[in-house]
Amino acid sequence: MKALFIGRFQPFHKGHLKVVENISEKYDEIIIGIGSSQYKETIDNPFSSDERKQMIIDSLQGSNVNNYRIVLIPDIHNPPKWVAHVVSIVSDFDVVIANDSFTKQLFSEAGYDVEKTILFGREKYSGKKIRKKMILNEDWESLVPDNVAQFIKEINGLKRLKDLSENLRITD
Repeated sequence: MKALFIGRFQPFHKGHLKVVENISEKYDEIIIGIGSSQYKETIDNPFSSDERKQMIIDSLQGSNVNNYRIVLIPDIHNPPKWVAHVVSIVSDFDVVIANDSFTKQLFSEAGYDVEKTILFGREKYSGKKIRKKMILNEDWESLVPDNVAQFIKEINGLKRLKDLSENLRITD
């Protein structure tokens, strides 16, 4: 059986890694869908789809997970057509793994099996909280796999996020 796990992964953090490791034990293949794949260099989506893909690949190299593939899923901002859009990109899955209530609702209404993920440290493993910690110079590195922290530094992602945050403050 194949599971579809969709997220924005901004950035890919240790909670995501635990979910993928857990799913990999139950399913033959994990299809990791990078949602909002067309967005980059915004406060909510600072990393490009290629950067997010690299974070996932780097993180999974050090794990026992090798039964996965990554697909890019751009937003279409049309909820009634979103499931069909996702299926047009990746049609060969048996179950959707999600915690987002809207995603669960849309796929359930379309007749797909949906399983809730086990949350691992949701109170601290949140992309939004991690991005905020990055901007505020708080400890964020302990919340992402080591190679993700290194990658973010290599691409100057911390400066990018801080610059985006400054631009947001100027325009507010």
